[in-house]
Amino acid sequence: MSADCVVVGASFAGLACATALARRGHAVVVLERKADPGDKLHTTGILVKDAVDQVPLLDAMPAALVRRVPGVRLYAPDLSHVDLAAPGYYFLATDTPALMRWLAAQATGAGARLHTGALFREASRTTHGFDVEGHGPCRYLVGADGPSSRVAKVLGLGQNRQFLFGIEHEYTGVDLAAPDHLHCFIDRRLAPGYIGWMVAGVGVAQVGLAGRLGAADAGGARRVRGALPPQAAMLAFLEKIAPVADFRSRTPHAVRAGQIPCGGVVRPVAAPRALLLGDAAGMVSPLTAGGIHTALRHGAAAGHAIGDFLSGRAEDPCRGFVASYPTFRGKRALRWVFDHFQADWAFNLLLGSRAMRSAASLVYFHRKGVFEPGRGGAD
Repeated sequence: MSADCVVVGASFAGLACATALARRGHAVVVLERKADPGDKLHTTGILVKDAVDQVPLLDAMPAALVRRVPGVRLYAPDLSHVDLAAPGYYFLATDTPALMRWLAAQATGAGARLHTGALFREASRTTHGFDVEGHGPCRYLVGADGPSSRVAKVLGLGQNRQFLFGIEHEYTGVDLAAPDHLHCFIDRRLAPGYIGWMVAGVGVAQVGLAGRLGAADAGGARRVRGALPPQAAMLAFLEKIAPVADFRSRTPHAVRAGQIPCGGVVRPVAAPRALLLGDAAGMVSPLTAGGIHTALRHGAAAGHAIGDFLSGRAEDPCRGFVASYPTFRGKRALRWVFDHFQADWAFNLLLGSRAMRSAASLVYFHRKGVFEPGRGGAD
């Protein structure tokens, strides 16, 4: 069996790339190690408005897979809060397993061949591409296989070295107060370097947190003194937010956990006739840990760029195209500041200030938002 392109990983980036290539008539094979692209996910699955606006692949996304969340409720460590919004802006909570299956259906409907339960082990270079062990020759190879990419290791490409650790519980039969808000909690001990969150999703309530690891960090990131291990932090977080929403006596319907790369795009991110996408490329905002929008947008763009190359109309995207990958320079600088100077007392004191609200709006909405007074007693 031969292919124009083998995409390793039925991820957001991998499926967007495969769909774009297949729609242009190229023979595409997607290798996914799981039996179902919707199983064992490691993402909270929240889409930003920018993804809906900028990724044509999502134009046909079924409405039943998403739920619009127009605002953010930001909590200081002492649980005082402010409500933030931006005119016309919103987030989309998703039924993420169903969304991944829908994206896989878009790829296969376009003509891509999806092989589930298929491992990528090795690939050797040939004159015109690669010979992928157990799967045959291809003219191009894409690694979209997560933060610990096997493709990156085999090809000697850059690997993610800095991580946050995320854990999320899903609960059924729960009605949250203020369901039109993404609830975000700041606490250096429980979520060092990041936040905890709670959102009314599609048929479930999602509750999670992410941060630097408190024990030895396998990803080489700086340890955080006093931080709790993930499971202990999650139990403490559920205890803390009980006055807002009490999940302590409930058994989660599902649990997600995994590493989130936060060191920026890896180097090198590509080689002749091969490139990395999504988490494998470190294409995740070091500040917000958001990566779905970038994965979908750059995944689709990579599919078109690879298609142009394979059709003889453009150079190998391992050169010019990867220059369009985000640099995250400013966000990496803010990540360093947050890692080193996060202080709970400062958030308790300043959350209601105009400066803090403006900064939070830029983080969440990429613009100046609107503070809704009188909603949390923090102003």
